[in-house]
Amino acid sequence: MKIKNYLIKHSVKAVLATSAWMATKESLNPITSAFMSGIAKATIKSKGIREAKNLADLGRQWQRGFPSSKQVPIKEISADTVIAEIHTPCPLRATGDVNACYRMMQFDREVVKKAGGQFVVLSSQASPGNTFCTVAMRLRGADITDLIPAHEVKES
Repeated sequence: MKIKNYLIKHSVKAVLATSAWMATKESLNPITSAFMSGIAKATIKSKGIREAKNLADLGRQWQRGFPSSKQVPIKEISADTVIAEIHTPCPLRATGDVNACYRMMQFDREVVKKAGGQFVVLSSQASPGNTFCTVAMRLRGADITDLIPAHEVKES
């Protein structure tokens, strides 16, 4: 079990480092998108991620895409929104590059899309002072115009 956990931890770290490097290079946007989508599709298949039965299940399906649900806790489920956090240390932490964060989160958007939902990053580890990301999920077709994506927030 120790070897398996070691391999998972270091594989995730390597994928995050590689995807963060690619995501910071605008010229690599198509490659970054394809890379993150490919990892998401492999994860969806290997973890058996399926269409969610309801809002709470949407959050659970998203969590299944990660090695540990402890790193991606669900914090709140309201009538229409799942709020969760991502505590996995990100190579973009405190860089201020929320656009690269958006590109990396293609993985999460693909997983949540497969589960029948929509995914928005509300606050990013890339923003200085943040040690985790806050994300929102809603079922497919729900209005998300009130959710302001972190990469669209205007710094003052």
